[in-house]
Amino acid sequence: MINEGYYFLFAVAFVWIIFATIQDLRKREVANWLNFSLVGVALAYRAFYSSFRGDWDFFLFGVLGFVLFFVLGYAFYYGRVFAGGDSKLLIALGAVLPFEKLGDLFYVTLGFLFVLFFIGTMYSLIYSLVISIRQGKRFIAEFDVRIRKSKVLFFLVLALIVVLFITEGIMAGNWMLWVISGVFIILIVLLYVYLMAVDRCMIVLRSPGKLAEGDWIISDIRVGNRWIRKSVHGLSLEEIRLLRKNRKSIYVKDGIPFIPVFLMAFIMVVVLSILSANFQELFSGVLSLFLQF
Repeated sequence: MINEGYYFLFAVAFVWIIFATIQDLRKREVANWLNFSLVGVALAYRAFYSSFRGDWDFFLFGVLGFVLFFVLGYAFYYGRVFAGGDSKLLIALGAVLPFEKLGDLFYVTLGFLFVLFFIGTMYSLIYSLVISIRQGKRFIAEFDVRIRKSKVLFFLVLALIVVLFITEGIMAGNWMLWVISGVFIILIVLLYVYLMAVDRCMIVLRSPGKLAEGDWIISDIRVGNRWIRKSVHGLSLEEIRLLRKNRKSIYVKDGIPFIPVFLMAFIMVVVLSILSANFQELFSGVLSLFLQF
């Protein structure tokens, strides 16, 4: 069983993520103070608990987890995997997750990221379906455009499937396997076109009064004699003030509210951590089953 000191940390983080989820769903952003305060509370509690118990491993692994997730958070942020609020919450959770030995820094981290991205993939597909239904005509038009632009890709994939079906399927006697593989490959290509169409549907014209710090613009914008450059950081407060001063509406890309995924992943990992006597052994088994599949 995990150290009983983690139960309070889990409860605190759960409350913090609930508030972050509400903010993300309402405003598509998470306040910095919320993420930073979670780091402060988590590390302060670890220090107090370690001092009280006379065992500083609890605090040390919290610091190591924070440093590790700090690196991961920045890597995901600059890789455009996560927005700023998502990355900062990931960093904060590094001070919360149950690291009790050096091996946990690998297995718990890998386990959490595996759960996070697996749930995130399912969540994103469902959310994209909601967007495509809401956008209706616009989505159909964008999908049609993407299909037309992907004709060459479709023909190349289809030609490759036919060649492999003849050489490796019929001649080798594995035609059913290659029929299934061909269908799967075509579905992957269609999924790519579908996601590109949904991505276009997430571009909206926003009035200057509704712009928020961190909004992603889709191209450089000229405002008077100045240029606002497209950046991984999104719009700054100074750039928003300039746009409002010039009353300039711009196209920005809406993001998917991803904090609910953190909530679901955190709950799952916490439950697994509490129920499992050896999280390293548990995740190793899950990962091996996934790889075999």
